[in-house]
Amino acid sequence: MSALVVGPIFKYRNQITLSVILLFAAITRFANLGRPNELIFDEVYYVNGARDFLAYGVESESGEAEFVVHPPLGKWLIGLGIKIFGDIPLGWRFSAALFGLASIILLYFITQALFKSTFLSLIATTLISFDGLHLVMSRTALLDIFLSFFILLTFYFVIRERYWQAGITIGLALATKWSALYILVALVIFLLIYKRTPIKTALQFTLLPALTYLVTWSGWFLSDIGWKRDSGTNSLLSLFNYHREMLDFHTNLETDHSYEASPWNWLILGRPTSFFYATPKGCGEQKCSQEVLALGTPTLWWLGLFAIFATLGYFVYRRELSAGLILLFLFANFLPWIAFPERTTFYFYSIAFEPYLILALIYIMSKALENQEERGVRSKYVLLGVGLNGLTFAYFFPLYVGSVLPYQDWYARMWFPSWI
Repeated sequence: MSALVVGPIFKYRNQITLSVILLFAAITRFANLGRPNELIFDEVYYVNGARDFLAYGVESESGEAEFVVHPPLGKWLIGLGIKIFGDIPLGWRFSAALFGLASIILLYFITQALFKSTFLSLIATTLISFDGLHLVMSRTALLDIFLSFFILLTFYFVIRERYWQAGITIGLALATKWSALYILVALVIFLLIYKRTPIKTALQFTLLPALTYLVTWSGWFLSDIGWKRDSGTNSLLSLFNYHREMLDFHTNLETDHSYEASPWNWLILGRPTSFFYATPKGCGEQKCSQEVLALGTPTLWWLGLFAIFATLGYFVYRRELSAGLILLFLFANFLPWIAFPERTTFYFYSIAFEPYLILALIYIMSKALENQEERGVRSKYVLLGVGLNGLTFAYFFPLYVGSVLPYQDWYARMWFPSWI
């Protein structure tokens, strides 16, 4: 190959590598997005809600299956895809795929800001692109990928010390799912200790998120058919009654579900969530299986569990702010669920803290690469681990995208009885 060609390729190899990774991520998230060609798992609630938002600007008391106990923003975003592509599976899931891809790009810039390393930024981008849970959540019309994105964007603004923007984005996260409240509380405590500016912090992380949250309820305020719209003597009292009912639902949700999973099981992949299962024909065998399984790539998650403890050890020993912020966002997304052992919870909730599990891995890699003499050899081990994770991802890929497999091939991927 001519030096005239090799030179520019070598010069722009990082940009080319990033482009290839993002192209792969885009293809895996958008290709055959309409499969399965039906509503799966809880999509029925959120797609019905999105339909109402498009029709009336609010979820109505129509009798259709809807989940009015979550704020409106995520359902508005699902509705955006329906508005663009129509009320078809591609339309239902388009926004989730778009935000999933955006979160991958965002993680690249976060890693660059934290570690000042293009190599590690590319590794982080590759790891999240090759994670099964992130892929499944990016291809499903649920709220959690939007929640994960807005929390990750908040993390980006925090590490850049752009706290006003962080106040807005955490408000958007709250307007998607209330579980973002744990992040908000953790951030307020962190800033009161770290910055010691109580008045400014109060404005940035109480007033600003509250105003942002209320703006997302505009459709409800402008409508006269919204849920609990006339339950009080005025709009604010009606909204208060509505939120009180939402709080009662979330604090008392104890309905048994065959795929519920204790938070203690999440990090070890003890009970992944099956979003869809069917036994169609056409796999070339007598018995076929088709599943969409929300399961993190095992090599990534099990190594990530080790990295969390190692990062915690480094933080205790060195008190590095980067490690502290990674752990803060990880634990604030995880530990509060343990406080409600009777509540029905699912493994896929962990998508909210999955980016920080990856960042914990990157943090440990950065420490391993600090030794200049061993850096070359250790970089090869890092690449070997990334390659192994890619092979594991490829093995489970049919379960992530709902491909039809011979039953024996599907069963071979059920490494533990609890995965069935």
